[in-house]
Amino acid sequence: MPTNGPPSNKAWKAWKTWSAVAALIGLGAAAYTAWVLEVVLSTGLNPIETYVSELAAQDQPLGGLFRATDFTAGLLVFLGGLLALARLARHADSRRFWSVAGWAGVTLFGAATAADAWLPLSCAPTVDPECAARETAGLVPATHQAHAVSSSLAMAGALVGIVALTVAARRYGRLGPLARSGPVLVALELLATVWTLTAIAMFTAGHGTWALGAGQRLQVLFVALWLGLLAYSVHKERRT
Repeated sequence: MPTNGPPSNKAWKAWKTWSAVAALIGLGAAAYTAWVLEVVLSTGLNPIETYVSELAAQDQPLGGLFRATDFTAGLLVFLGGLLALARLARHADSRRFWSVAGWAGVTLFGAATAADAWLPLSCAPTVDPECAARETAGLVPATHQAHAVSSSLAMAGALVGIVALTVAARRYGRLGPLARSGPVLVALELLATVWTLTAIAMFTAGHGTWALGAGQRLQVLFVALWLGLLAYSVHKERRT
């Protein structure tokens, strides 16, 4: 926000809008790390081997807590992304491809993450052989398939947002902290995603978990760190 005299009405509106975006994204990033509570809470799930989403399964004692934090995180990020897109839509000079694509990805990530909370797994297939057998045979509730779709959409949105907004920050000379540190998180996120997808493929084929939980936890951790960096960068700039 300018400090040399009263800000114009346009500058003031931009400052307020981007301040709200930064707050929503930052709070969403914090809520998205709620899974780290498994370090101090007794969940009964091995974080090296199990899906993060199994913490929120219907048969887990703390499932309600993790579903609530997932929904909160998704809703906050969705609102922040939607507000950013609305701001870009009203200002043609800011409607650049990488910026629009990035914020659209962030918005999709938020919406799909919130949907995840309403489409929980009924059981934990990585630790419950009976659950895994029912899942393979298609005898689990339809929410298992729906959850797989929403989770895939969430990660696809996150990857688009992470890559596109990092490119936008560097190409358009905006969001300085993201331009400087974003590429490192992009690389780490892509590596964690490859690990996770490989481990899922091996588990689905019946060849063990291949530290699936560790890979996926790194994947979601890097998303949360990137969202925090995005929020900080927007907060520092807060202009159209």
